[in-house]
Amino acid sequence: MSDIIRVGFVGLGDIGKPMATRLAGRQTASGLSLGVFDLATAPVEELVAAGAQAADSAGGLAARSDVLCVMVNNDRQVRAVLDEVLAAPGVGGGLTVAVHATVAPETPAELEAIAARRGVRLVDAPVSGGAMGAGTGELAALVGGSAEAFAAVRPVLDVLAAKVVHAGPIGAGTKFKLARNMMHYAAYTAATEAQRLAEAAGLDIVALGKVVRHTDALTGGPGAIMHRDSTAEMEPGSFWHTTFGHLKQLAEKDLDLAIALADELDVDVPLARLARERLAPGLGFPEEK
Repeated sequence: MSDIIRVGFVGLGDIGKPMATRLAGRQTASGLSLGVFDLATAPVEELVAAGAQAADSAGGLAARSDVLCVMVNNDRQVRAVLDEVLAAPGVGGGLTVAVHATVAPETPAELEAIAARRGVRLVDAPVSGGAMGAGTGELAALVGGSAEAFAAVRPVLDVLAAKVVHAGPIGAGTKFKLARNMMHYAAYTAATEAQRLAEAAGLDIVALGKVVRHTDALTGGPGAIMHRDSTAEMEPGSFWHTTFGHLKQLAEKDLDLAIALADELDVDVPLARLARERLAPGLGFPEEK
């Protein structure tokens, strides 16, 4: 048996293409060989130029792969790829499918059960870090699946991601990604609220964006508060109660001032008002009666 891990990659879009390109450039050093498939011809040609082999179909690629990475857009496309893969001659035991797309929470377990009928292992392994992280190999890969399936895909993920987390059983990677992205897009929405406030105050919102990116790089942004291993109410006098007590005081003061400015300028800031109400109990302080 060859020591080379045969990797197939389906889906060469905005994030899939740089992921596959990174694999192509590290085939020899990482003990991998790479085959690719996409409905679009241009990205396939680019990957072939980078050293990958082209396949005529997802099923044909799966039949000659040990690990098949699937980076398509949505549940429907993931299911279509898996249906084709499982119907292909030569596909069976020895193949592990890694679903990198972000899908519905129940989808990975359904797909794992379907794949198991053909002896195929499956993990959900969504990634975080965008196209830039994909190109540099600095993604975070969030994996749900059995220990055996995780071990099978780990050498591939180690090339693609600087942080690989085995989040738990099948579906855990997807739930991990959804929690992360919920915060991501809620923060984006808060940013639009701050832009409206700044604009109404006559400020340069491009400069505001530069300040936010600068200071978030120093403080860690929202992730800076995410060190506790529980969301339960904190014990008075504990380390985090004391640490977050200072944060709570500053946050409530600044939110009160920002909301007052918004009222003065007639700017609607519902997220700021909700933050003023929910930040303290969210941190673990008791609800105010």
